[in-house]
Amino acid sequence: MTVFILVSGMFTGPHVWADATARLTAAGAEVHAVSLAGLGGTRPPAGTGIDLETHIADVLAVIDSVGQVAGREIVLVGHDYGIHPVVGAADRRAGSVARIVYLDSGLPRDGVPALAAVADQGLREEALRAAGERAQGADAELPPPARDAWQLWGSTADVSDAALDRLTALASPQPLDTLLQPLRLTGAAATVPMAGILCSGNGGSIAMVQARVDLGEPTLQALTDPRVTFFELPTGHWPMLSSPTALAVTLLQAAAGEGRRLTPVAATRVQPFLLEVPELPRERTGNIDLYLPPAAHGPRPALVFVHGGPVPREARPTPRDWPVLKGYARFAAGHGVAGVTLDHRLHAVTDYEQAAADLADAVERVRADPRVDADRVALWFFSGSGPLTADWMGRTPPWLRCLAASYPIMAPLPNWGRLGSRFHPADAVAHAGSLPLVLVRAGLEAASVAATVEEFLSAAHEYGADIEVVDVPNGHHNFETVDRTGESGEAVRRAMRTVLRHLTA
Repeated sequence: MTVFILVSGMFTGPHVWADATARLTAAGAEVHAVSLAGLGGTRPPAGTGIDLETHIADVLAVIDSVGQVAGREIVLVGHDYGIHPVVGAADRRAGSVARIVYLDSGLPRDGVPALAAVADQGLREEALRAAGERAQGADAELPPPARDAWQLWGSTADVSDAALDRLTALASPQPLDTLLQPLRLTGAAATVPMAGILCSGNGGSIAMVQARVDLGEPTLQALTDPRVTFFELPTGHWPMLSSPTALAVTLLQAAAGEGRRLTPVAATRVQPFLLEVPELPRERTGNIDLYLPPAAHGPRPALVFVHGGPVPREARPTPRDWPVLKGYARFAAGHGVAGVTLDHRLHAVTDYEQAAADLADAVERVRADPRVDADRVALWFFSGSGPLTADWMGRTPPWLRCLAASYPIMAPLPNWGRLGSRFHPADAVAHAGSLPLVLVRAGLEAASVAATVEEFLSAAHEYGADIEVVDVPNGHHNFETVDRTGESGEAVRRAMRTVLRHLTA
C-alpha cells in the first residue's frame, strides 16, 4: 500500500486536499493530510514560537506515526511552501520515505529560507517589513491574501468561485519565522527518489526545466538522475482544488515511479545553427561580440540579438557563445549588416531593470563604433527577454529601424510574480507608432507563454501597430534547436529578410 503524506502551502491547511484525498482513498491508498502548526485552523497559545523547524516536526510526527511496515511505502507530497518542511523531514527520515513529490514548488536548498522561493519581490518585501515591525516578544505573521489577491501567490486558473471563496474563508496568517528560518539539510534527502508535478497554467513545464538543465545550472543537474520523473498538469497552481481527479491519478503514477525523465546535459549539447552561415570572426569587447560583414566598406547597419532568460549566473557557456545566437549574428553579417550578441545580467525574474540597463549600454557602445551606422540599428529579442521590448516601444529612438522577437514571453508568467509596469509590452505597444515589429510565433508553444503572445498581438492590432507575424506551426519554444526542420529554417530566413528590409531601407 502507498501512504501519501500531504503538506499544503502557505496560509492553507488539510482542507485543500479533501477532494484529492477522497480519490486517492478510493484507489486504495492511505492518506494523511498534515496539519501544520498555526495553519488550517490550528492556533497555538500566544507567544508560542512557530518556525520552519516546528513544521518539520509536524511532518516528522506523521511519518513516525505511520511507521515502517513491510509493503507500505511513504510518499511525501509538498505543495508550494509545503515542500520545505517535507524536504526537511525527508532529510531526517530518508530511510522511511520512498519518494518525495514536488507539487508545483521550488527546490529547497540547504541554508536558504522559504521566502527566497517567493517570486514576487513585492510580497517578499511585505514579509520582511512585517518581520522588522514585529513587537517585542510577539509572533509576527503574514496576513493571508484577499480573495482577489491569491493569483499573486500562484495562478488560480480553473479554480471555481466556490472553491476560491472557501480557500479565502479558511485561510490562516502564515507564521513569519516559517519563511525566514533557513532550511538545514544534511544531504540525506537527496538520496530519496523524487517526482515533480508542474502546473502549466502557472507557467511551469518540463521543457522549461530541461532548458535550464541544458544551460548548465548546477543546482538542477541532479534532476537528470533516472530516479527523478516529471509530470505536467494543464491547470493553475492549485490542482487539488481545480483538478483533484487528475492530481490523484498523477500522484499514483508518481508513486509508482512513472513519468518523464530529463536528458543529461552531456547528451543534449546545443546544436549548431540550423542554417549554413559563413564562419566569420568576431570581435569581443566587454560583454559584446561584434560580427562584421566580409569586406565591409563604410559604416554598416547593426542588428543586435538579445538573449532570453533568466540564465543562471554560473551557466557556461554564456549566451553570446551559444551556437544559435552566433549563428544568427553570422547570418546577419553574411547579409551585409553587423551582427551583435551580448551577455546581459538577467539571472532571475527580479533582474529586468539590470538587464535593461545592460542592453541600453551595449546598444550605445555599438552605435559609437565607427564601423556601425548609428542611425540604422535593429533589435531582435528571444524568449524571456520579451519584457525588455517594452522599453523600446515606449520610447522609440529615431535610429531604431525594426524590433523583432522570437518565441517571446511578452508578460510575466503566473509563477514570476509582478514585474514593474515598465516591462509590459502589451501596454507599451500603444506608443510604438510606425516602428516595424516582427514576431516569430511557435505553434507548439507552452500554453502559458502563448497566452502572453496573444495578449500582446491583440493590443498591437488594437493600437494599429505595424506588425508582421512569422508563424512556425510545428515549432516549439527554441525551435531552431528543438525542431531542426525545413519549416524552421524557412521561418528564420523569412524573419531575417523582413528585419533586413526595414534595417537597410
